[in-house]
Amino acid sequence: MTRSEKSAEAVVAVACSAGRRAERKGGCEAVGLAEAQPQMSRQLELSFVCGGETSNGRRSGEAEAAADGTERPGEGDLMELVVERQNLQAALRRVKQNKGSPGLDGMTVGELADHLREHWPRIREQLLAGTYQPQPVKRQAIPKSSGGTRELGIPTVLDRFIQQALLQVLQPRFDPSFSDHSYGFRPGRRAHDAVRRAQQYVQGGRRWVVDVDLERFFDRVNHDVLMGRLARRIADRRVLGLIRRYLEAGVLADGVVVERWEGTPQGGPLSPLLANVLLDEVDKELEKRGHAFCRYADDCNVYVRSKRAGDRVMRLLERLYAGLRLRINRDKSAVASAYGRKFLGFAFWAAPGGVVRRAVARPVLATMKQRVREITRRNGGRSLVQVCARLREYLRGWKGYFQLADTPKVFAALDQWIRHRLRCLQLKHWKRGRTIYRELRRLGLSSDLAARVASNARRWWWNSALGLHVALPNSHFDRLGVPRLAG
Repeated sequence: MTRSEKSAEAVVAVACSAGRRAERKGGCEAVGLAEAQPQMSRQLELSFVCGGETSNGRRSGEAEAAADGTERPGEGDLMELVVERQNLQAALRRVKQNKGSPGLDGMTVGELADHLREHWPRIREQLLAGTYQPQPVKRQAIPKSSGGTRELGIPTVLDRFIQQALLQVLQPRFDPSFSDHSYGFRPGRRAHDAVRRAQQYVQGGRRWVVDVDLERFFDRVNHDVLMGRLARRIADRRVLGLIRRYLEAGVLADGVVVERWEGTPQGGPLSPLLANVLLDEVDKELEKRGHAFCRYADDCNVYVRSKRAGDRVMRLLERLYAGLRLRINRDKSAVASAYGRKFLGFAFWAAPGGVVRRAVARPVLATMKQRVREITRRNGGRSLVQVCARLREYLRGWKGYFQLADTPKVFAALDQWIRHRLRCLQLKHWKRGRTIYRELRRLGLSSDLAARVASNARRWWWNSALGLHVALPNSHFDRLGVPRLAG
């Protein structure tokens, strides 16, 4: 930890401690730097109370589920919890861990500590007074695996810090009241849990799925509807006002700040929780009617026993989402067979004996292979070692998520195809037949086979399957760090 980061944490800690003393005397004004400085040396010795793993095993900055999600905190106490010392320290550590690009003001995560050291007392005073004004978000488009782009709204680092502090207070109060069928962005739940639950539904005879895709969900969230749902759970008007200002903060697009009247931009720590608050109403109605469903953020699949029942559920969902001012994307939504329909990157297939298995969805496999082609293209100007390093980074993440699939033969075929491309790339790097012959002989290939490969120097793909697997076996790429998907 750098000296400036320790100083920032000390100012935050001193300001919060002194603020609590002032509140006990009847005031809630912020403590200035002049008051904080005499205690600086003592506070610098304090370590992160919420850093790393806490005593109960919860990760730093992760909102823990509380026992009761129905409470509605009284006026004047929720914002004090947001600016409480331990909560802020955990938020600061989480923002540093998440890293991320700068927002509109250009401030990096590394510069946040110095900024807090100088400005935190004033920011804290504004938060407690309910006058803090967030900065506009920076629009950034990222490519989607299905084609097109997804627009993110990148808040400033300071606003990400405040949103994270707010999330850590709100999520433990909201999460216990959410549906058991909701899995997205909730502590202790992940996408694999939703896929397994969906598999159980299909195995249980629900072979039809109502697959609902909301049209530009994060861009279409109605602010008034969302704030109405939040007001049922939060009594502190300062917190409600802060969330409203985050929703209405402008967007920098093409050098111009544009006002926003709907939507909650993806990119801020608070957006997933707000999405769950809004969509929880639909979850509760589906639960009330006894439906079997899984929802992950705005992805919702309802599993039924017949197409007729599926059509009925689709009409119900259209009405429920319309009540939230949301629209279903009819081109991507359907009532269809649960087999082969993509859900969170996976699809289901029937193994012998009627057992339902998990597989990687075909569009996802196509996207993965296209990404591998880009990394291993033969005109990239990178050495084999460099290509393998990039491939290792991509495949480790891909394997970590899709290892849930029950398709070892598919993974083995992918491993063979990837190493075929790498051998082809190595031949391209050797270029001339004379160099190919020399290198293959050095690697232990027989003279006849090395000459045969070298005589067809330009037929890289054909040659890479001829006998090169002897000179460049799978163990060679293991040493270069390329992970095996079937391993």
